[in-house]
Formats: sequence, C-alpha cells, structure tokens
Amino acid sequence: MDIAVIGSNMVDLITYTNQMPKAGETLEAPDFAIGCGGKGANQAVAAAKMGGSVMMVSKVGDDLFAPNTVENLKQQGVDTQFVTTAPGTSSGVAPIFVDDQSQNRILIIKGANQQLKPADIDAAAEALKACQLIILQLEIPLETVYYAIDFARQHDIKVILNPAPAVGNLDIDYACKCDFFMPNETELEILTGMPVGTDDEVIRAGQMLLKRGLKNLIITLGARGSLWMAGDTLHQVAPTSVKAVDTSGAGDAFIGCFAHVLVKTSDIPTAMAQASAYAACSVTGRGTQRSYPDADTFQRFLNVN
Repeated sequence: MDIAVIGSNMVDLITYTNQMPKAGETLEAPDFAIGCGGKGANQAVAAAKMGGSVMMVSKVGDDLFAPNTVENLKQQGVDTQFVTTAPGTSSGVAPIFVDDQSQNRILIIKGANQQLKPADIDAAAEALKACQLIILQLEIPLETVYYAIDFARQHDIKVILNPAPAVGNLDIDYACKCDFFMPNETELEILTGMPVGTDDEVIRAGQMLLKRGLKNLIITLGARGSLWMAGDTLHQVAPTSVKAVDTSGAGDAFIGCFAHVLVKTSDIPTAMAQASAYAACSVTGRGTQRSYPDADTFQRFLNVN
C-alpha cells in the first residue's frame, strides 16, 4: 500500500431541507439518503478513487450497518484487512442536515470508532511499515492518534494530521511531529482562539501555530481556496468555481486527493491545486463518498473547468 488511513468510518444519515427547524418545531423535509462516510473512510475512498493504493485501520460495530460499511470500502478499492469489529458496540453514525444553500450541519456519534486502540496499530504494523504516508483525523481516541504519530516517526513514514473535529486539548507538540497539519478555517479558529474571517487573520493564526514548530500547515478555506504555510513559504491556491449542491465531505475529498498526488509527485503546490479542484468537483454532487469522482471523471471535470 502507498497510503494508510488510521481513522473513522461513519454511516451518514443525510436530510435535505429547505429550512432548519427551530426548537420544538417539526418540519417536513423534501429528501433523505443513507451513505457511507466518516472522515477517515472518506479520505481513504477519495485517495483510492484517484488511483491510490490505500489500506485502512478502523473499527465497525456489530450491527446491521457494519457489513455494508466494509463492503463499500472494498468496492471503492480500499484494503479492509484491518477494519475489525468492536463487539457490543454500535457503528459510528453521522446525522447530516443540508440546507437549500448547500451548507451542512453535522452531528457525530462515534460508536465503534472510540474502540480503535493502539493495539490495532500494532496488529497492522507490518503492513503499515510498507506505506509511504499515514493519514490521521480526530474521530478516534487521541491516545491512538498520538501512538500512530510515534509509530510513523519510528519507521520514517510521512504523516498528515487533519485535526477534525477540532478539540481544544490537542497536543500541539504531537502535531509538530507530523509532516502536514491540515485544518479548515473553523478548526484553525478553535485551535488558536484567533479570528479567521479574512485572509490576513488566517495568516496570523497560522503563524501562531508555525511558531510552535509545525513543519507544513495547509489550511482549507472552502470557497476561498487553500493556503500552505511553511517557514517563509506562503502559497495560496484559488478555488475552482462551481455551483455547489452539497458541501458535505469536501474537506475529506481535498485531503484524500492531496495525499494521492503528494505520494506520486512529492510536489506540494501541484497536490494542492489538484486537491482543490477535486473538492470542487465533489460538491457538485450529493453526499460524501458517492460524490467523489474517479480519476477518469475527475479528468473530464478538469478539461471543462
């Protein structure tokens, strides 16, 4: 495998609504869908759809959602040898609400993802050692994230840490051990306590983290593109303009595509540009993983945008 994703999987329960209900209010919504998601699984699927050789270390529950989750990963080209069952536990679930402006609100119930432990990394150690890159997020226990970072350092494997969902007690010293730290603007605000409403404010918040010792900070800014900061380097990638239908999972699409291109080229600006376009393509369809294009579909998108 080129890429290992150590992280979460979720079952997405997606409601499309014209209006968000107020407290105590019941409204009828026009549409609903069930999909496979979770930040870890999304990133693994995006990288695999782009042609990457991807394995995943993850936990599913022992419920009716689990077999579908594993089968979906296999169908998307992700190696599932180390996706195992947590007995007596539900699978992770993510109710998602998408409004008529294509903005989403998400709740997550971690379920079996909470049971992904350092022992699971040890069980997959030989396969992980053969990978060039490990991707991590924060929908699994922090002790497992930190253990994975130390494992990667020990075996000279590059690491992307996506601090999502952001937690105030994240150890920035561990983040500094990673090769890439990739928050979105909201996560950057939570982690620094600084405003991020303008590009200048984003840069100031980023500089605060760089002073702590981060190697490469890549901030995804939604419709404002993305920004790479490293030492004196400041490189911004403009967004690809599209009509968004559903922005769910766009950040994960970015990271999965970025990881694949980085492994193939070792070129950060090229990986960012490709990832930005890939994320834009993903928001033109509904859902998370099902909206991610394969390599051929993505190439056709690039040819007309």
